[in-house]
Amino acid sequence: MDYPALIADTRARSRELAKTIPDAMKGMGALSSGVKQGGVLGAKEKEFVALGIAIGVRCEPCIAFHVDALMKAGATREELGDVLAMAIQMGGGPAVMYAGKALECWDQLAAK
Repeated sequence: MDYPALIADTRARSRELAKTIPDAMKGMGALSSGVKQGGVLGAKEKEFVALGIAIGVRCEPCIAFHVDALMKAGATREELGDVLAMAIQMGGGPAVMYAGKALECWDQLAAK
């Protein structure tokens, strides 16, 4: 999987959705902004939660977006590993497969 390309393609699809259903996408954007601002957790911690859920629900584009956000938030590969271990513990065998995708995504984005 080419994760930088997946991120770009997903962003393009999201822009098309925003043209087609602008009110719904504005609402989604407002929700996203609202949960990321304030609160007691920092951006990195919130992104780790989102990544764990993305692995659990097996959303590969979500994994790519949250790994990218984690890198921008200053996460380390070692921290990622801890979160992947927790996701595997909670999700079993299927989580192993998607945790591997998250690690591959990290390595591809780190190589850019």
